[in-house]
Parts: sequence; C-alpha cells; structure tokens
Amino acid sequence: MASNPDELVRSFISLLSARDLDAALVLVSEDCEYDNVPMGKTHGPEGIRAALTGFFAMAEDIEWETLQQVASGDLAHGTVLNERDDRLRLSGSWRSLPVCGVFEVRNGLITLWRDYFDRETLMKVMSPGGAS
Repeated sequence: MASNPDELVRSFISLLSARDLDAALVLVSEDCEYDNVPMGKTHGPEGIRAALTGFFAMAEDIEWETLQQVASGDLAHGTVLNERDDRLRLSGSWRSLPVCGVFEVRNGLITLWRDYFDRETLMKVMSPGGAS
C-alpha cells in the first residue's frame, strides 16, 4: 500500500504497464476524471477501462517508463506531475510516445488523471510502420 502520492502514482503506472487494469483501477476514485487531453475525457474506473482496453489490445507489449516525477501533499490531498515515455510494441517494433501526466490524489485515491501528448505523434506511433 502506498504511503504517499508519489508511491501511489508509481504503483498505478506500473500496474498499467503490466496491463493489470483490475488492480490499477482499484487505485482510482469512482468519480475519477481521466482526461486524455488531445483525445477527450472519461470518468470513473469503467470509463478508464473502456478507454484503455482497445489501446492495450492493439499493443503486443507496453512499457510506460517514468522519466521524472515530482509530488506534493499527502494521500489526503496531493498532486503528482510526471514525464513519461509511454512505449508500446506494435507489429514487432517498439514505438515511443512522450507524455506528461498530472494526477490529483484525494483520500488515498487518484481523482484526476490528465495526460498531455502530441496528437500527431500518437497518430504516427499508431500507424503501420509508425515512429519508433
């Protein structure tokens, strides 16, 4: 169990990278807002599941590496900012999407997850023979 917002978000990202949606979604609130900024918002664990299931199904493998992360506050009221390299393997080749994430933590759960990335880069990554 996480003892601070930094650990909570690192656990969340690690579980997503392992494609363990069930365990990851236990760490978000029922009203969590997931804002995939260039793509749109969804809410709650089931909304997040719906948004990620198709994405995960397309990838042969996933590695979300946190490059830098800063956190403030505590599990009652905290904020985490991170820079990630969200890598996925499609058609046998690894592709990389630079992402910056913002997370709000309230009462031990993630209540906001907002990811910022370039939509054009995502389209290149997802296309056949996409950017690596």
